Amino acid sequence: MTNDRRNFIKKSVLAGAGLGLFSNQILSAEKENSQLELSNKNEPKSVIRMAFIGVGLRGEVHLEECIKRKDVQVIAICDPDKNSAIPRAKKIIGEYYGEKNKVVEYSNGEEDYINLLNRTDVDAVIISTPWEWHTRQGVLAMKKGIAVGMEVCGAMDLQECWDLVDAHEASGTPFFGLENVCYRRDVMAVLNMVRQNLFGELLHLQGGYQHDLRNVKFNDGKQFYGGGVEFGDKGISEAKWRTNHSVHRNGDLYPTHGLGPVGTMINLNRGNRLISLTSVATKSRGLHKYIVDNGGKDHQNAKVEFKLGDIVTTLLTTANGETIMLSHDTNSPRPYSLNFRVQGTQGLWMDDIDSIYIEGRSPKGHTWEKADAYLSQYDHPLWLKYGKDAEGAGHGGMDFFVIHSFIESLKRNEPCALDVYDLATWYAITPLSEASVAQGGQLQQIPDFTRGRWMSRKPIFALDDRY
Repeated sequence: MTNDRRNFIKKSVLAGAGLGLFSNQILSAEKENSQLELSNKNEPKSVIRMAFIGVGLRGEVHLEECIKRKDVQVIAICDPDKNSAIPRAKKIIGEYYGEKNKVVEYSNGEEDYINLLNRTDVDAVIISTPWEWHTRQGVLAMKKGIAVGMEVCGAMDLQECWDLVDAHEASGTPFFGLENVCYRRDVMAVLNMVRQNLFGELLHLQGGYQHDLRNVKFNDGKQFYGGGVEFGDKGISEAKWRTNHSVHRNGDLYPTHGLGPVGTMINLNRGNRLISLTSVATKSRGLHKYIVDNGGKDHQNAKVEFKLGDIVTTLLTTANGETIMLSHDTNSPRPYSLNFRVQGTQGLWMDDIDSIYIEGRSPKGHTWEKADAYLSQYDHPLWLKYGKDAEGAGHGGMDFFVIHSFIESLKRNEPCALDVYDLATWYAITPLSEASVAQGGQLQQIPDFTRGRWMSRKPIFALDDRY
């Protein structure tokens, strides 16, 4: 690790933190899950007492999704941003609980989350803070016996992944990785197709984070998105902390949106696992160009040298012989896309062109057909049951489902559908891709965070219409 990277990590952790199907399979899966996945000290509950660490723009979405549920009681919020995050969160709380509510505020500096986690009346906490804070906050919560719902990103280093796994295994505390794209309606329909063998045996999958974030990484210090080219101390919201990762790091910084959904289709950590990866990155041009185009060549930020390649491509191998390609593309002008592709011996689906081809079923050989009819026919039972409840929820309804799954697993004292082993595996892609890029694309071995249990663990994600 270079001194530059070391200094960045050191400074980052001190920065502000503002911010269906198959019933028999279900019974088998529940019977065979190890005790490590269950918190024996937690009895089933009818209401979950929830706290929030980080109530910035992402955290407030989770706050509102939880607070409108009858089976959740919001009891505490934490964020050092007293100027924006806390007032916005308190407004949401007031709208649902009234102005004289008893929700406790923790906003006395960056370490006040420790006081929140010292409470004995918190059942679960949702962590939506800047990436460099995730592990320390999640580990402490688990040590305190507080169930964790953790927002997604990539780890600062591999040790963070092991720290999360070790804390979970030592405490038995439930842990849920809040990857909402796993619940996207078309993705879940394709998962249903996979499970019904429409594509045959799977061979290759693709996903990624292809999202023009220039208006997120820069603002004018007044509005959340765009309006200027400031970041760091002069920026607000994500521009205050997220952009610095693009200055100091070069790898796939946000792998979970692509890897999480395709991982459920090939049963990662449950009968399959990742083995290795190799990553390459293009040169870095997009962020500098954006600064010059919008702030002028003499702006002080035009002198900043961004390390993050504009496009990072990662190729992964699995124990069962599939390959996965991930792409990270956030610095250039482009329409939003997660670049999904699911391909097997019988056909494939491609998200970007909204098309599908199934040999022997598609009307014309070697010719795409629109996927709409298939997506409707194979609509997942979860969406058929809860689609109306998800209307108005964030990200086209996905945020309802990811919160619903977290809450229901806690209420029932059942294993989390996306657990600590999944999140550790997703998070590990970032430091491993950084290492591979730095070494000219050299192959990196991916740790087995299940310590061999992937061979006997059974799939449990979205097997029916419960959660």
